[in-house]
Amino acid sequence: KFVLQHAFGGYTTNLPLQWMIDEDVMFAHTINGRPLETDHGGPMRVITPRRYAWKGAKWIRGLEFLPKDKPGFWEANGYSNTADPWKDERFW
Repeated sequence: KFVLQHAFGGYTTNLPLQWMIDEDVMFAHTINGRPLETDHGGPMRVITPRRYAWKGAKWIRGLEFLPKDKPGFWEANGYSNTADPWKDERFW
């Protein structure tokens, strides 16, 4: 089971559902009590602390739950699907 994050502008990125529900994954809409600015991904962005930043979409507009994995924008263009920074998983 997988989650495809959809952002404004057509950007997408994917994660296994199990990773998406990790306790440290956040849907951020404020910082220090203020609305998240557009430059930082507002009105809402996904933060995935255990993965490289492209695995959390800025300007999120929806989530698609899928039975099979579907590569997002960067994954379809050669970036790692697992994106583990401790294993230096940047590219395929």
